[in-house]
Amino acid sequence: MGTFIHEKAIVESSKIGEGSRIWAFVHILPDAQIGKNANICDFCFIENEVIIGDNVTIKCGVYLWDGVTIEDDVHIGANATFTNDIYPRSNNEDWIQDSTILKKGCSIGANATILPKLTIGSYAMIGAGAVVTRDVPDYAIVVGNPARIHGYVCVCSTKMKFDQNTYTCSCGRSFMLDEKTVTMTSGAAISKNI
Repeated sequence: MGTFIHEKAIVESSKIGEGSRIWAFVHILPDAQIGKNANICDFCFIENEVIIGDNVTIKCGVYLWDGVTIEDDVHIGANATFTNDIYPRSNNEDWIQDSTILKKGCSIGANATILPKLTIGSYAMIGAGAVVTRDVPDYAIVVGNPARIHGYVCVCSTKMKFDQNTYTCSCGRSFMLDEKTVTMTSGAAISKNI
């Protein structure tokens, strides 16, 4: 399958993976890297120092600034907001660019705001409209302003219900909870092909 770039998109980068789809009014700067089978929806902007993995979906109205790294199988909902400067000022020549890492399989809800210098853990789920001000552990569900942990979610998206710090999902994966750290103890992580 070839790469699709809508005629109304501005794609300055040559680093677009096979099978990726880039829709209308997307602007991708020259040094951005897009993996295979990515789906980048209308009205998105991607700066130079952005790395996007394979099988990533970015819904409409998302702007990705320098310093954002997105691993494979990530979903970013419409109008999610990312920042790369913790103390922004106009015309500040001494500003420091901060980074954000979205780990494999995590999901960012529509209109969520992700502050810089953070890592969103593997398969974590950020609720719509959440304001994320601190790192999010693997498999955590966070919601609110500021975002707080309200549970944990399996790779298959089933909410976990721990019994004496263990959980076995109907998909066959098993997990252990130790304080706020969830570890998969059996089963395999999945990778969906788009």
